[in-house]
Amino acid sequence: MAMPLWAGPAKPPQARPAAAAPAAQPGPCDSVMRRLPNVSRTLCTAAGLQPGSGRSVRGVPLYTRDVRQEGAKLRVLVMGGIHGDELSSGSVAMHWIALAMQPAQMPQPVHWRFVPVLNPDGVMQQPPRRVNANGVDLNRNFPTPDWERDAASYWEKRTRKDPRRWPGKQPLSEPETRYLHEQMQSFKPHLIVAIHAPYGVLDFDGPSVPPSKLGRLYLDQVGIFPGSLGNYGGVHKGVPVVTIELPNSMRTPLDAEMRQMWLDLLRWMGEKAVGMGNAGR
Repeated sequence: MAMPLWAGPAKPPQARPAAAAPAAQPGPCDSVMRRLPNVSRTLCTAAGLQPGSGRSVRGVPLYTRDVRQEGAKLRVLVMGGIHGDELSSGSVAMHWIALAMQPAQMPQPVHWRFVPVLNPDGVMQQPPRRVNANGVDLNRNFPTPDWERDAASYWEKRTRKDPRRWPGKQPLSEPETRYLHEQMQSFKPHLIVAIHAPYGVLDFDGPSVPPSKLGRLYLDQVGIFPGSLGNYGGVHKGVPVVTIELPNSMRTPLDAEMRQMWLDLLRWMGEKAVGMGNAGR
């Protein structure tokens, strides 16, 4: 077969375009915690938040921080931001992480576990929303007895189908409530502190004598609701649940007031620590 007189220079192989590097995921101080009032980047960074094993409906990590004093056997779970439009609750949890890292005089050393924002999808909405990305009120989604009978009936008759208080299709239907439920089972807290807003009172469910006040918040037990954390943890699981209702959803108390609330909590825990530590959990 005749060869061509001139074939021309060989073409160099075409270089493949470089694969795009995966986009870096924003950390908590660049995303969720930026939405919280009175939380500086310095405070957020010092908190040392780590992604927990759970994620929100939209895949946002549920950040946690453990602060464990040497020899701690008393376990306390502190949670904020279960309702996304209660931004101040997450802020107070962040400030309390800083206070937990300071030396404290307690009859028993404490292992603290903080989940500052349980509902990041609600927090990051514009404007923030009480419910999660599935439209569920997470504080009506815990598996209280007779949830199937009581939760839907309460929602329909007592709230007139308020979409901000929809309990979901079934208990623990949401990844956020499943995560907190798993924390209760694995961490086995002797005490749960749930931070809310904006009613400006102190609530309590479960055994033990409740604190009479934390800072300027005084005890005013408002009752229990089907699927609420206080109902599930305090009434049916026997784990004391202190529910803090801050006065304002969008603004934190003054720093001195947040510290006083913390000191009052420690004082009450010191009085009840023996009973909590011997709870057999």
